[in-house]
Amino acid sequence: MVRPLRIEFPGALYHVTSRGNGRQKIFLDDYDNLKFLELLGKTVERFNWICHSFCLMVNHYHLMIETPDANLSSGMHHLNATFGQAHNKTYDTVGHLFQGRFKAIVVDRESYLLELARYVVLNPVRAAMVARPEDWPWSSYRATVGLPPAEKTGFLTTSWLLGQFGADEATARKNYADFVASGIGRDSPWPKLQSQLFLGGETFIDKLKDAIPEITAVREIPKIQRHANRPPLQDILGRWKTRRRRDEAILVAHITHGYSQKEIADFLDLHYTTVSCAIKRSRMKR
Repeated sequence: MVRPLRIEFPGALYHVTSRGNGRQKIFLDDYDNLKFLELLGKTVERFNWICHSFCLMVNHYHLMIETPDANLSSGMHHLNATFGQAHNKTYDTVGHLFQGRFKAIVVDRESYLLELARYVVLNPVRAAMVARPEDWPWSSYRATVGLPPAEKTGFLTTSWLLGQFGADEATARKNYADFVASGIGRDSPWPKLQSQLFLGGETFIDKLKDAIPEITAVREIPKIQRHANRPPLQDILGRWKTRRRRDEAILVAHITHGYSQKEIADFLDLHYTTVSCAIKRSRMKR
């Protein structure tokens, strides 16, 4: 089974998703939604999380979670396990409710928190389940803009989010609502995702390198995540004085740092077979 890499450090901010096993429904009625929010609130309190935004869909959910204590995995295990147990008890079922492990993206607060928070609450609109975000009761949108929310949302923290839209609460809520409305129909931020792990610029990712464990030898972790802290191709290939040096650099880029032969060929403006031959030559000389 593919095991996603977890990057945990104090103060990390994540976009978290978890889906039903086989894409089955995990929220069958209002009771399920309320029960999940109750358990999410208890998890936030127990693990000292900060929840900036959430949205419960039918077969999955989205969370924007900040972890002052670097404990996302333990908190998520508790949340999904307790809700799964409650769900099985309610419907007299057995087995796993959620599909594998949860997915977590580390987010640059300064660049992407607002965009991701908007993305989260617009999920029901994108899925054509409602026309407006305020029509969906199972997200953080209503509580954030000051409308009566679903019960059990006292765990939600809106101060930082609203603080980006105005000094007084009324102005901030209106500006936030306008900001969310302006995102309807826009592309998602996921094309900017790097290594299936990060949503942020190069400076942000460079700062996280010390938090990335040494996992290049763990095969269960997806290749793109195993090499998340690899140097750019420019630093590996750079310049060379002989073809042999070039071949050695190509081999290092491919074997040590996990770049595909196509990525290397495109960077060097070479044919794919030229790169393949360079790797074979360099291996033979080792």
